[in-house]
Amino acid sequence: MNDYCAYSHKDVKAAPLGEGRLAGTRFAVKDVFGLAGHTNGAGNPDWLRTHGPASVTAPSLVKLLEEGAALDGMTHTDELMFSLNGQNAHYGTPVNPRAADRIPGGSSSGSAVAVAAGMADFALGTDTGGSVRIPSSYCGIYGIRPTHDLVTAEGVIPLASSFDTVGWMARDMKLMLEVGRALIGDVRRADADHSGGFSRIFLPREAWEAADPAAAEVLRTAWPELERLAGSLAWTDIAPEGLETWMRSFRIIQGLEIWKTHGEWISRENPSFGPGIAERFAWAGSLQKEDGLAPLALRDEIKMRLPDLLGIDGLLVLPTAPGPAPELTISGEANEERRSRTMQLSCIAGLAGLPQLTIPWGTVDGAPVGLSIIAGRHQDMRLLEWIHDAQARELLRGNEDVLKI
Repeated sequence: MNDYCAYSHKDVKAAPLGEGRLAGTRFAVKDVFGLAGHTNGAGNPDWLRTHGPASVTAPSLVKLLEEGAALDGMTHTDELMFSLNGQNAHYGTPVNPRAADRIPGGSSSGSAVAVAAGMADFALGTDTGGSVRIPSSYCGIYGIRPTHDLVTAEGVIPLASSFDTVGWMARDMKLMLEVGRALIGDVRRADADHSGGFSRIFLPREAWEAADPAAAEVLRTAWPELERLAGSLAWTDIAPEGLETWMRSFRIIQGLEIWKTHGEWISRENPSFGPGIAERFAWAGSLQKEDGLAPLALRDEIKMRLPDLLGIDGLLVLPTAPGPAPELTISGEANEERRSRTMQLSCIAGLAGLPQLTIPWGTVDGAPVGLSIIAGRHQDMRLLEWIHDAQARELLRGNEDVLKI
C-alpha cells in the first residue's frame, strides 16, 4: 500500500491502555513525542545518532491510549520542526494526498499526510509557528493549535517553548471534538465558564489582505453562514503596526528561544541540515538578547489586545494560509516570500497564545484551502463544540469533496 512517505517508523505501535471515547481509533504521532523505548529522530539523522530512547511516554500520548486509541506509527517531520514546507533533505517529502504536485506543509507534514490519506483516524503534531495549521490546510483536513500550555508539551522535543503547542488533526469534526475532550477534558476553567455560542465574528482586514485573491474569494463564501450562526460579522483592524512587523517579532523571539534550546547541541555536533534549515539555524545563532526587547514588548501588547477584543464570545475568522500549497519546485525568493506571508497569518494566534482551528473549506486550482477561526484564551472546547454543532445543522461544512481522495 502507498504510504505517501508519511511515516518515519511505521512499526512503532502502542496498544490502548483503557476503554474510552477513542476506542477503535488509530492515531499517528510526529516523531518528536516521547514513547518509552523509542528514539526520536526529529527529522535529522544527527539528532537520531546523538540521542537515546525515551525513558517515559509523553503524557499527551498516555491520555489518548487511556481513552482507547491505538498508536500506529511515528510520522516524518521537518528537521527539528523548523520549517513550514514539509520537505526533508534526508528522508524525502511526504506526498500531499490532495495535490501530489504540491508540498504537504510542515513541520507536522507526515501527520497531516497520514490523516488525509486515511492511514490514521487522527494524528498528533506540534505547532510553534503554524506546523499543525498549515499542513492541515494544505492537505484538506481539520487541525487545531490549542491555547498555549493548555495541553502539556512534557515529553516532546521543544523548539521555542513560549510558542510550542501540542495540536491534532482529523478528517471530521466529531473526532476533532473527541480528541479534544481526551486531551483537554470536559472540566471548564473558571475563565472559560460561559454557556452558549459565540455572538461576534471579526474579520481582520490585514489577514484577508495577505491572502491570494482566488483563495480569499473561495473562503468568503463562509461569511453568510458565520453571520447566520453568530448574528454579527464585522471588519476590524488588529495590527496597526502591520502583520509584517508582527511576523518579524515572532521570528526574533522564536529564534532566540530556538538557539537557547538547541544552540549548544548544534555547536557541539555540527549537524548536517538541509537547504533553508541550515540558514535559519545560523540566523538564530546570530541573534543577541537585546534584539528581543522590542519584539517581547510588542508580544505583551498583543497578548492583552486580542483577548480583550475577543472576550469569551468573539471570534477572528481568517485564511489559514495565503492560498493552496505551493508547488514542490518552489525555491529561492519565491519560497521565502510565501513563507513570510504565511507566517504573517500564522503568527497571530502564536503571539497571542490563542486557540486556532482550521477547517477544510474549498479548493483553488484543485488544491485545498483552509478557513481559520481564532477564539479567546481557553475557549478551545467551546470552539470545537460550536463548529461541531454548526455542522450538525448543515452549516460551516465547506466543500466536503475536499475530504475525499
